[in-house]
Amino acid sequence: MRRVRLAVIGLGRLGRVHAENLAWRVAGVELVRVVDARAEVARELGARRGVDWADDAAAVLDDAAVEGVVIAAPTPTHVALVSAAAAAGKDVFCEKPLAFDLAAARDAVAAAAAAGVRLQVGFHRRFAPDWAAAVDRIRTGELGDIRLLRTTLRDMRPPPRDYLASAGSLFVDVTVHDFDTVRWMAGEITEVTATGAALDPEIAALGQIDTAVVVVRFANGALGVIDNSRAAGYGYECATEVVGSRATVRIDQHRRRHLQWLTPGRASVDWVRDFTERYPEAYRAELAPPCLAEGQGNIDFFAGA
Repeated sequence: MRRVRLAVIGLGRLGRVHAENLAWRVAGVELVRVVDARAEVARELGARRGVDWADDAAAVLDDAAVEGVVIAAPTPTHVALVSAAAAAGKDVFCEKPLAFDLAAARDAVAAAAAAGVRLQVGFHRRFAPDWAAAVDRIRTGELGDIRLLRTTLRDMRPPPRDYLASAGSLFVDVTVHDFDTVRWMAGEITEVTATGAALDPEIAALGQIDTAVVVVRFANGALGVIDNSRAAGYGYECATEVVGSRATVRIDQHRRRHLQWLTPGRASVDWVRDFTERYPEAYRAELAPPCLAEGQGNIDFFAGA
């Protein structure tokens, strides 16, 4: 089969993950170009993967051989890049958030629709085997009526200051993942209450928050609680629990290896450091949907009597 020719725009931490996956981990695609405003970064990765590189996205958008683009550039550039790629007839995968505000996000969606190109936003949890398996079983009715949902998303330490300065608020940059996940798992949200705190002086100096708790009410009356942290300290955590009338599902495994070290009075396990360690399968699958994950991954279903 002919492989789809793709380019990656933006080679920060996640852009590099996407480029490496497209280069040799995702079937059916071919990485043909990489772009970053930092020429030395694009040159290094292009040389390592044997593909063309550029420091200007226009080089990719003007290339008729490129069929689609993966946009992992800073958030303020997303809408303009999506619109330009759509106008050039390229299918688009864009990292979240699509935009900082609803009107701009709708503009990007409208541009893709008008051009007749595909637009996918990078909500990787939808392609993670754990979450996908849980949702499949929820859809069959195994959980019963959803009554309560809890989900946690915490980073080990804050991202660099220059990233924070352009990423938007904690709610836009982090909680957006949770809003997508809980609506996917439990249905539409009808009510939101949120509060946040700036406990890290450097983040407070940027006028942002680093810790938040969000309470939501779903259309069926069920409640949900989301907690987020920029600096949990112990590692990266993304865990979810959905309580139903017939069963409860929990997704909370964050270990690299299934090994416990037991000493007097203590049991220790390893723990992932960031999202790239937690979601390697999801980052591959979202670039080559549908997700073909086998098994249920790290989920537990607890059935009622």
